[in-house]
Amino acid sequence: MSGKWKEVVRLSFKGKRFRDHALDLQALSELSQFQKMVAETAKTLWRTANPDRERLPSHFEERVRLCLRRIEDGSATAPLEVFIEEEDQRVFWEPEPVEINQAVKLAHEVFEALGADDPLPERFPRALLPEYVKLGQTLADDEEMELHVPNKKPTRLTLAHRQKLEKYVETPHRDRVEISGEVFEADVKKRRFQVWSGEDTVVTVVFTPEQEEQVTTALKEHKTARMYVKGLGEYSPQGKLLRVLQVDELRLTTGETHYDQSAKAIEDMLEELAREIPQEEWDKLPSDLNDNLDHYLYGVPKQ
Repeated sequence: MSGKWKEVVRLSFKGKRFRDHALDLQALSELSQFQKMVAETAKTLWRTANPDRERLPSHFEERVRLCLRRIEDGSATAPLEVFIEEEDQRVFWEPEPVEINQAVKLAHEVFEALGADDPLPERFPRALLPEYVKLGQTLADDEEMELHVPNKKPTRLTLAHRQKLEKYVETPHRDRVEISGEVFEADVKKRRFQVWSGEDTVVTVVFTPEQEEQVTTALKEHKTARMYVKGLGEYSPQGKLLRVLQVDELRLTTGETHYDQSAKAIEDMLEELAREIPQEEWDKLPSDLNDNLDHYLYGVPKQ
């Protein structure tokens, strides 16, 4: 298989246990957890950027698979790499490991915020907190991990940093929210209504006096009307949406079908899907497929 190795990040382990750049088997579990953590981060970021796509692109797992090929000095430094195949084999992929680079960069921002006692990055998906807390479990009080990302100052992970993350996991947190569903209950005095998303999820949403007419209309026409809500939500430590605390956008929609001029053309969507299929699969198709489609589908004689 032709291609090249590309270094994405370096993890340095500091402490007496790692003298002579030795990396014991217990520390290898940290590398495994880091791989899982950034892979889940990459998937979440991709889904956020592609809300209309149900499945990850083919070969996505390969694009975010980190490998360790050597251990270097600096107590014990593990350069983590991904393998990028030659562009002519994967023409639909970027020549650089964009997905894993974005995930590692976000992880760096998280640990940087912990070290500076700053809030976690706003774009960080709080549902990933349980995976981030698992990193560094084998570290002793006098040990730490350093995260080295290109063009960034190294950031550290210590037991104190993990304890800060654990507090985020134990308490509800706030994050951006977008939901749409049926309004089946409203309290105009307390300025709140309940929306059912159809997934056995009922969420309480606050609203302003200016939004009251939209809410009451949605309640009256709940059989056909749906309310779209965008704003700030409160989530449980497990990532479940509990309530919407602030509404930035409230929009009433009906069951009527409207043509969305901003939607992608069907030929563009088909072209995107085609690019996800490896070239070697296309090469397996018969050269006369267009002329003899009925033959290959139904067995009729060739033209």
